[in-house]
Amino acid sequence: MRYPRDFRGHGPDAPDAKWPGGAKIAVSLVLNYEEGGENNILHGDGQSEAFLSDIAGAAPWPGQRHWNMESIYDYGARAGFWRLHRLFTGMGIPVTIYGVATALARNPEQVAAMRAAGWEIASHGLKWVEHRDMPLEVERTQIAEAIRLHTEVVGEPPRGWYTGRCSVNTVDLTAATGQFDWISDTYDDDLPYWREVGARDQLVIPYTLEANDMRFATAPGYIEGQQFFQYLKDSFDTLYTEGLAGHAKMFSIGLHCRLIGRPGKIAGLKRFLDYAKSHKDVWFPRRIEIAQHWAKTFPHKRFARPSQMDRSTFVATWGSIFEHSPWIADRAFDLELGPAHDNATGLHNALARMFRSAAQAERLGVLKAHPDLAGKLAAAKKLTAESTAEQASATLDALTDAERGQFQALNTAYVAKHGFPFIIAVRDHTKATILSAFQTRLANDTATEFATACGQVERIALLRLKAILP
Repeated sequence: MRYPRDFRGHGPDAPDAKWPGGAKIAVSLVLNYEEGGENNILHGDGQSEAFLSDIAGAAPWPGQRHWNMESIYDYGARAGFWRLHRLFTGMGIPVTIYGVATALARNPEQVAAMRAAGWEIASHGLKWVEHRDMPLEVERTQIAEAIRLHTEVVGEPPRGWYTGRCSVNTVDLTAATGQFDWISDTYDDDLPYWREVGARDQLVIPYTLEANDMRFATAPGYIEGQQFFQYLKDSFDTLYTEGLAGHAKMFSIGLHCRLIGRPGKIAGLKRFLDYAKSHKDVWFPRRIEIAQHWAKTFPHKRFARPSQMDRSTFVATWGSIFEHSPWIADRAFDLELGPAHDNATGLHNALARMFRSAAQAERLGVLKAHPDLAGKLAAAKKLTAESTAEQASATLDALTDAERGQFQALNTAYVAKHGFPFIIAVRDHTKATILSAFQTRLANDTATEFATACGQVERIALLRLKAILP
């Protein structure tokens, strides 16, 4: 069984974004343009819109126009957009538009203003409707039509995509077009990342639903501009501090003309922008510029992912991680493997689980499969490649006759007492500390040594994996 969700992402060592000019934070302002693309029987839909407005408890009206809902959306186009346009152009801050293709087609003056301001106009789908129950082929067709109509209306094809009310298929379908420098239908990180979709290496720039003015229209949410300002400020301060510490991140802010374009709400946004601009080393990029920077600075590198291997390849590749015990990899293949196991720590956990859950006799067999340290197999050069490299790392391949004799005597005494070889992760040690541990552990009881040896077997496996996987 394979588990598709990725809980690891960039992992514990997420990269410093290295934003241009040494910026400590990238503030990405996104203005969703949906007015004229929402559910409406005028648009061929079966009901009115009910999402993201100031009408409390709004519900779809099947077969009817909802005049109040329409007028709220109309406000976004007629007044809110122009208020935001004056704010952003007056402050010299570029934005990315998430433009619903049918909405753009119904708002030519606004499109002209977006283009004149140099804003990026990305695609927000064909219509501002729910996609969760949309058949895959229907959604694929709508994506193609959105690209076509967007290109016709704007004058150039979109280079970014965000559906918003997406389905489980949306990210893969948009990536498969090969059209987009970036897509944003995720909310799972503070940094861009790459997603492999077939042969396509797709850059994903995660978006936000919390640093988003939609919270003015949802519960719990914001009820005044000051609350929005405070949340944006707190988010900015946290991310800016991380950037000062060498962990620069991205801060997405989601906006809607009919929401933040209202006078009482936009005041909080302006207050935040003044605050952010009062700091040095703050970058206000369009998302296309984030994508270009990331592709240049952190180009994607594919590698053989354990979770994507078939059984024979998986066992052949990882069967020697636990010495001469391919059955461990064979059993691990049947676990719920996924992206979290495509790195050394994750795959080690899967293999170690099979070792730990094995019968006592099976675990003893793994211990006995390990060679003596500096023993006869080493002298005869019959160790596995992994064991040869490990013993050489502690110079056990270059012992004096006296040292070799000391190791052989300790090996003989240890096996005679415990029934399995002395096992230690030699890459963690020097020759001297190995000898010291050998002498100390020789005095332990066998139960203690069995547990210790098993722990060392797992440690050896982890070090072997770290030499191969990210």
